[in-house]
Amino acid sequence: MIVRFCRDFERYIPYSLVSAKAQLKSEVANSYLNWIWWILDPVCFMLIYTFIFGVVFDSREPYFPIFIFVGLSMWDFFNRTINQSVKIVKNNKAIVSKVYMPKYVLILTKMWVNGFKMMISFGIVAAMMVFWRVPIGISVLYSIPVLLTLVVFTFSCSVHLLHFGVYVEDLSNVVTIIMRFVFYLTGIFYNVEGRVPAPYGEILNQYNPMAFLLTAMRQALIYEQTPQRKMLLIWFGVSIFLAAWGIRRIYREENSYVKVI
Repeated sequence: MIVRFCRDFERYIPYSLVSAKAQLKSEVANSYLNWIWWILDPVCFMLIYTFIFGVVFDSREPYFPIFIFVGLSMWDFFNRTINQSVKIVKNNKAIVSKVYMPKYVLILTKMWVNGFKMMISFGIVAAMMVFWRVPIGISVLYSIPVLLTLVVFTFSCSVHLLHFGVYVEDLSNVVTIIMRFVFYLTGIFYNVEGRVPAPYGEILNQYNPMAFLLTAMRQALIYEQTPQRKMLLIWFGVSIFLAAWGIRRIYREENSYVKVI
């Protein structure tokens, strides 16, 4: 399976990149501000949430606008990819019913699109760090393995939802509800271990992978702290295992997807 995956990945990666580029162009094709919306959209949400939680609820987190922006950037990438993966086969019925390709390539296309937007957001984060003169240390290098773990974990969840989304019509509604619940447990607007009473804050941060990854990214970028390397390695290993399991299932059953849809 590993050999087949590597061969297919190399073969179809150009298609996923071209498809992602076309989707990005189509999103802003009829917009007056064009690509500027990719900057305005996250900035506006950051300003809204900063006002609500920083002013109204009087949050005391250092560099709170950057704190929120890091959380929103990572969460949006994860949330959009997860929700899009549920009906991705049905939404691309015209393609999958006529041309063969490994169905997870459709997820890769969405990840390129959402990843591009996330990188724009992190570019804004970098500018904000310069503006607020955030001290930058060697710990900033940990942002790379944190992002890699986020990408692999997102892909691993998406391949399973792709499969079950073919057979379960109401799965998208269930996933939407679950994601809303997880949204508030992830600590996008607050410090999980600081706000949630012990020992529940630590437990939530350890066993909610998104909460852990957000905390790890903030530690690396904002607070000059080293993330928990052991937990980061564990979640990366879990993500690899889940991804391999999902890809194997897709390879085994993807021929029946066309019959179902």
